[in-house]
Amino acid sequence: MIPRLFLMMAVLAGQALAQYPPFREYMMQREAEIALARSAAPANISDHATIKVLTASGYEVVHQGNNGFVCIVMRGWAAPTYTPVEFRNLVYDATVRAPICFDPAASRTVMPYYELRTKLGMEGKTPDQIAEGLQAAYVTGKLPKRDSVSFAYMWSADQNLAPGIGAWHPHMMIFAPYYENSMLGRNEFGHALPQVSDDAGTPFTVVVIPVDHSLAIKAQRVK
Repeated sequence: MIPRLFLMMAVLAGQALAQYPPFREYMMQREAEIALARSAAPANISDHATIKVLTASGYEVVHQGNNGFVCIVMRGWAAPTYTPVEFRNLVYDATVRAPICFDPAASRTVMPYYELRTKLGMEGKTPDQIAEGLQAAYVTGKLPKRDSVSFAYMWSADQNLAPGIGAWHPHMMIFAPYYENSMLGRNEFGHALPQVSDDAGTPFTVVVIPVDHSLAIKAQRVK
């Protein structure tokens, strides 16, 4: 599990920043970012996936795959939209690196949400403004409706999810609209059990299912 002290460290670190560092601090060397993105999922998936990397204009395709999966490295702008509120300030943390590989359905319906969060963060929007922008885009149809469950892999051994948390467990992200943690048995946040981690009761709900540490994948080239 994630010790409560580590969770508090992440919260305090975000609150202490509360302003955006220079954009260059969010950037990575391209080949290293590609390798880190691929480490999000097993090779039988990531070797055939589309890879996107972050640029000054947002995420751009650098490798076109053929299996419908898309792998990227999310930054702090991907912090939860609504809950838990205390983690919203991770948008200001340029050290966050969260490799993720979306399945075909999530690539269509979920990835645009993270890309819009990134765009708004790059424009200097505050966490509350990002949340408002996401809500408005969803209501007006600028974001795809989430009306079914989809999945993503986050198995990288080199992910850095927040200060004091680091790589945590390799895990599956289940995008399950409107789920509540009570529907999974009220498992405590941070434990290695299935749990609603983000945005419970909203279209953007995320269920996390940790997997065995032995499944964590090292990036082949990390700089």
